[in-house]
Amino acid sequence: MIQKTDLRAGEQRERPAAGERPESAAVPEASEKAAAPEAPEKAAVKKRPESVASALLKFSAPLVLSGILQQLYSWADAFIVGNVDGELALAAVGSTTTIINFYIMALTGFTLGLSILFAQKFGSRKLEEMPQILSTFALLLGGVFLALAAAGFCWTPELLALMRTTEDTILLAQDYLQIIFLGVPFLAVYNVYAAGLRGLGDSRAPFWAVLISSVVNVGLDIFLVAVLDWNVTGAAVATVFSQIAMTVFLVGYGTWKYPALRFALGRHMIDRAALRQGLRMGFPPMIQSSISAFGGLILQNFMNGFGSQTVAAITTAYRVDTIVILPMTNLGAGISTLVAQSYGAGETRKIRKIFAVGTLMMVAVSILLTCLVIPMGGHLIALFGVGAEVVEIGRRFFRGLAVFYVVLGLATAIRGYLEGLGDVLYSSIAGILSLISRIAASYTMAAVFGNMIIAYGEAFSWGVLLLLYIGRLLWRGRNGKDRKQMEEYVCRQ
Repeated sequence: MIQKTDLRAGEQRERPAAGERPESAAVPEASEKAAAPEAPEKAAVKKRPESVASALLKFSAPLVLSGILQQLYSWADAFIVGNVDGELALAAVGSTTTIINFYIMALTGFTLGLSILFAQKFGSRKLEEMPQILSTFALLLGGVFLALAAAGFCWTPELLALMRTTEDTILLAQDYLQIIFLGVPFLAVYNVYAAGLRGLGDSRAPFWAVLISSVVNVGLDIFLVAVLDWNVTGAAVATVFSQIAMTVFLVGYGTWKYPALRFALGRHMIDRAALRQGLRMGFPPMIQSSISAFGGLILQNFMNGFGSQTVAAITTAYRVDTIVILPMTNLGAGISTLVAQSYGAGETRKIRKIFAVGTLMMVAVSILLTCLVIPMGGHLIALFGVGAEVVEIGRRFFRGLAVFYVVLGLATAIRGYLEGLGDVLYSSIAGILSLISRIAASYTMAAVFGNMIIAYGEAFSWGVLLLLYIGRLLWRGRNGKDRKQMEEYVCRQ
């Protein structure tokens, strides 16, 4: 393993595991078992530089699989509802997507910051602080999103009217959305525990939770929609019960395996210090995610102006693209987690190694995805049963966008590095500026590029994001910001 630069001079304690006793913060998954004495040959193997690449792969792969499962079971929802109850029911469910995504993006944005905080605490051996963080935000986010869900439940007709839901689908959409709101508080608790597990390096448990949720959701969809003929109400009930199932599994698993994820009781259930730290790390990405959701509404309205064939093509292309870029997105999450763990441990050289290896892996993955998507994009669009003209629009969209995957990959790698160091505020501001640049480019250059500005505008925003991150990286290096920030962090510990 690479030689450490431990800023806590004189400290030679061995790091306990997530909840008890892991071997090292550089290994993403904390083992529950005590480390046995190792042969010199095994120790030598662990010191190879490839261990960083292996750690990133071990952490990222389950997250990629989780993302694919989530997309597939959302498609299964649409498939079952559409085939059993027809296009009207399918349109009603689809009309609620933007509202639901707003809640989900705000929640996942906040817990992204929490996972970095958990990882830093794990790396700095402050495991005793993790139960307070967990309980504070499980209660806080659970309560806040319970209130938001209740507000959404009461104002569902107004929300759907604001979204210009058509008269023939609005009653079905209302039935569906009001039931979906009942699952939002469970999602809040689930995401807090998932953030804690990711911070400890355990990305496999959330995968199993999503797998259980997928099985429950599809099974109940078939039973309630196809057998009992509950229409969209059955689909909504199936979704809520699947969310409850994955929350119960993840809370039970985390509590059983990791003492650091056991709920703090008594006066530490809401801890002021944990609250301050969590808000500092979670609030900026939550704001960015919420603004991104709002920006999605603007871009959707912009795309609608090109006609139904473009809408069908680009909507289908984004379904495919969401899965295609999962390896890059989750490799960035792996970089962020490992950097945060090493930052908490004060291991400067290890952080640089993680960033260097992670960036090289990101470039390789993005080039590979480009080589796959450009020739295959049109064929993937055709799998959805659309017409030849829609397929051609989708093929051109992928040819215009996929060549810039390497730009997105580099931006994602640098973002993971910066966020792992706790620079989430700048990262969030950069994301908002990138969104603004995309909207501006889309509207100003539409006359030049036609409907392909949808692809070029997004690629342009990736370039803006990369430049902003590179500028921040150079500024931190020139001012010695990374070293100073790490010294201050260690001193606070």
